[in-house]
Amino acid sequence: MVRPASARGRQRRERGSISVDEILRGAFEVADEVSIENLSMPQLARHLDVGVTSIYWYFRRKDELLDAMTERVLLEYDMSVLAIDAGTWRESLRAHAHRMREMFKSNPIVCDLILIRGTKNIPAARTALEKIEQPVAALVAAGLTAKQAFDTYTSVAVLVRSSAVLQRLQSRSAEVHFPREYWEQVIDAEAMPLIASIPGRGYRIGMADDGNFDHILDSILDRAEAFCHNS
Repeated sequence: MVRPASARGRQRRERGSISVDEILRGAFEVADEVSIENLSMPQLARHLDVGVTSIYWYFRRKDELLDAMTERVLLEYDMSVLAIDAGTWRESLRAHAHRMREMFKSNPIVCDLILIRGTKNIPAARTALEKIEQPVAALVAAGLTAKQAFDTYTSVAVLVRSSAVLQRLQSRSAEVHFPREYWEQVIDAEAMPLIASIPGRGYRIGMADDGNFDHILDSILDRAEAFCHNS
């Protein structure tokens, strides 16, 4: 239902004529344009062409709205792990790590809600831990102890999450995009001849790029492989 046009010609929906699903869909649309951090209730109301009280009727605070958005993400996005095969555990775990990182990289809102903001939802946390059981079991079958398997998988998970978050933060900050000329002035070939001799000349220092991600990931997998050989 739409109210009659006001003196200024604007039409606004009646309170109660909007649903939770419409509010959440609109919230994701606004967040996609301005980010989760800059999303506001008045801005969302304007986007939906309703009075802000229509939003507060369902969500009294922005935190409540963000909680609902997080639950919707957990429900609709595929957070499942790729099955880890004991016979090819290294390759399958590596593929899993890349898949999860790519999912967070390609979905900034998912990264902001799940990794940066987080959730205290107990059922969601339980579901996440249940999904870890399978890869841990595969690593145990490959020769690791339960603790070694758990530590290996959670280390990979921390790497994926931290890399995705750092890359997300870097993408939101113009200051991290230093031009090549900057590094050419920073790197002194006489004071740091080894770094200056490396292709890239230090441009990747502190960056959450593919090269640094793979280097750390392979180090974790090398350690796990050593556990297998020593068992």
